[in-house]
Amino acid sequence: MERVLIRDLKAHVGKEVTIAGWVDVRRDQGKMVFFDFRDRSGMVQGVVLPKSEAVDAAKETRHEYVVSVTGKVNVRPQKNVQAGKLNGDIELEVLRIEILSRAQELPFEKDTDINIDTRFDYRPFTLRSQRDHDIFKVQATVVDAYRQSLIAQDFTEFQAPSLVGGDAEGGAAVFKVDYFNDRTAYLATSPQLYKQIMVGAFERAFTVARIFRAEKSATTRHLSEATCVDFEMGFISDEREVMATLERTIRDVVETVAKKHADVFERMGVPVPALGDKFPVLTLREAHEKLGVTPEDDMTPEHERNICEWALKEHGSDFVFITRFPTNARAFYTMAEDGTLSRGFDLLFRGLEINSGAQRIHNYDEMVARIKERGMDPDKFQFYLQAFKYGIPPHGGCSTGIERFTMKMLNLGNAKEASAFPRDMNRIDLLLSQEGA
Repeated sequence: MERVLIRDLKAHVGKEVTIAGWVDVRRDQGKMVFFDFRDRSGMVQGVVLPKSEAVDAAKETRHEYVVSVTGKVNVRPQKNVQAGKLNGDIELEVLRIEILSRAQELPFEKDTDINIDTRFDYRPFTLRSQRDHDIFKVQATVVDAYRQSLIAQDFTEFQAPSLVGGDAEGGAAVFKVDYFNDRTAYLATSPQLYKQIMVGAFERAFTVARIFRAEKSATTRHLSEATCVDFEMGFISDEREVMATLERTIRDVVETVAKKHADVFERMGVPVPALGDKFPVLTLREAHEKLGVTPEDDMTPEHERNICEWALKEHGSDFVFITRFPTNARAFYTMAEDGTLSRGFDLLFRGLEINSGAQRIHNYDEMVARIKERGMDPDKFQFYLQAFKYGIPPHGGCSTGIERFTMKMLNLGNAKEASAFPRDMNRIDLLLSQEGA
């Protein structure tokens, strides 16, 4: 008999069907055994009656056993209906159970509230929890909605390389890789240089990329490997056009996630992000003035939290743009507004920077001069510089960290919780301090 997904069972009331999945819950009540079965589409309650031929198999079936179940789809008695729940008005009368795979003793109950290290120590198991299921379903929608919004705005997707010949940011926090012919390559810290090159070919380009940062930072916001959605666009007047494109995209993403995953926000007790009429925009100096603090070259984590509280209170927005950072505090390819301030910006979301962007330098001679000014060697950027040497339009772009975006979308306590398999300075699957890791 062909397998039926659990979410489709309601269309088979009164019929015999076969489902396949995991045993989520087992409950013994007198001579009857109740199960909650789950598959990728949802859950359904099954009941094994005393005279069912499935009784013997039911006796040995435990949590997380993988099973194929044949049964009859029945309407629940009215007093047992669970309104608003998938399959809350039906149940499966179990006729036969085939055990496909047995589970050994579990380390703890699947949906137990545990500390973060234990969560990652048992990641193959904890990914099955409702909480993690919700996080990564939402994250999948975030990435897809981001992609669809940019495609609708006439961007072309490309696949950026993870192995590069030099650091895209011109910094030192990179992972070195032994390469052919006794050469050293690096894991990309950003797809920045490549998306700028793509502007010269496609005008508007984006990529969903893995990035690698060798920063020795063990905070709630840092990962050694992360995912970003980067876009770059040509023929702009200034960075405000990039900000407008980003705002439209973020709005599309939030609206899509809110519509598709209303149940997740309810389950996790998290409000849907507030978008307001328009994302407020403050210069860095204006942000510091509103907070009554001494101006600095960047926002501290506390300042980011406080200015986002201001944006929500005064503008009904969980998002706020900060602009006009000092040029010397931004990447070498960032265009300067004047001698000291840049045409760069950050987008803060619920107290955390999730996006950084700018208008870029597009003049070849100016770019070479900036590279030299930063103490770098233009010869090491000769491949990248071809895009400018052979003509590239005024352009700009930005990068959104998907783990950070997901973290704040669901008010998680740590960016690592928004990574299915987090890597940081202490962990690659196992803690690096563990023997044999």
